[in-house]
Amino acid sequence: MVENLAQHDHAGPARRRPLLWPLAIFAVLALLFAFALRSGDPSRLPSALIGKRVPEIGFAALDGLKDGTAPVGGFTATELAAGKVTVVNFWASWCVPCVQEHPVLSALKQRTGTPIFGVNYKDETSQARRFLGRYGNPFTAVGVDADGRGAIEWGVYGMPETFIINGRGEIVYKHVGPISAESLDTKLIPAIRAAQAR
Repeated sequence: MVENLAQHDHAGPARRRPLLWPLAIFAVLALLFAFALRSGDPSRLPSALIGKRVPEIGFAALDGLKDGTAPVGGFTATELAAGKVTVVNFWASWCVPCVQEHPVLSALKQRTGTPIFGVNYKDETSQARRFLGRYGNPFTAVGVDADGRGAIEWGVYGMPETFIINGRGEIVYKHVGPISAESLDTKLIPAIRAAQAR
């Protein structure tokens, strides 16, 4: 009887050991993933849409948004293929990096004259209008992505994200995360100029 109990005690840890391997592997992978996210450059995340036409999805206007007395409209994929280089920026009022980025978007518009189309992502209409009222509206048009379907179609990872579209409606550059003054000078403006030159 004593011998059987001793054998049973030794068998328990041996049986549990194979169950620990998947947990250990998962923990190591989670740590590596977290390290990569914190140390990596988010703007280097790949996009399968580079070189392809923008998704055929339209964004309805942000209700009640006006430029003076004129209502600001939404936009469609057709408007992004009208022969002129454009910028599409996904943003939200609840997004802290979007607040940091906003003055840089205004600078982008002033320095390049490129039309910027905004997509307001999963936001309260009143909060989105208040955000633009407080920080200014650099957008030519502001569409709404209330359910997040548009962001999925565009391959958006998180807010904010910015796309440069050539005159044929093809995505030529994607910037993940907030645009800084440095990335404006070294990445976005050169990408806009290159798209304009083609």
